[in-house]
Amino acid sequence: QVRLVESGGGLVQAGGSLRLSCAASGSIFVINDMGWYRQAPGKQREMIATVTRDTNTNYADSVKGRFTISRDNAKNTIYLQMNSLKPEDTAVYYCNADVLTTMMTRDVYWGQGTQVTVSS
Repeated sequence: QVRLVESGGGLVQAGGSLRLSCAASGSIFVINDMGWYRQAPGKQREMIATVTRDTNTNYADSVKGRFTISRDNAKNTIYLQMNSLKPEDTAVYYCNADVLTTMMTRDVYWGQGTQVTVSS
């Protein structure tokens, strides 16, 4: 069993910053890629940023230069530093992880999501 728990969401004014965290726990042997996704009301879930185990990163064009993903392998945790937030960044933010468990099974796990609301 693997669990992902996000934290750090909230309400912020446009131009402000937030930092999200996502901690993985449970029967983890190794975590491969991890990432942040978001889903706004009435829209599909979209990839925001991903990071490999050796910290190579990839970003959606909409957040490049404003958001930074980072990873602490020792803590099985990723972070998303969000700066210069815009109202269109309002969404539920989810993290995911590609996990090889101690049972040697591999699957992608998702967190429960954290709400980010940016007011204009």
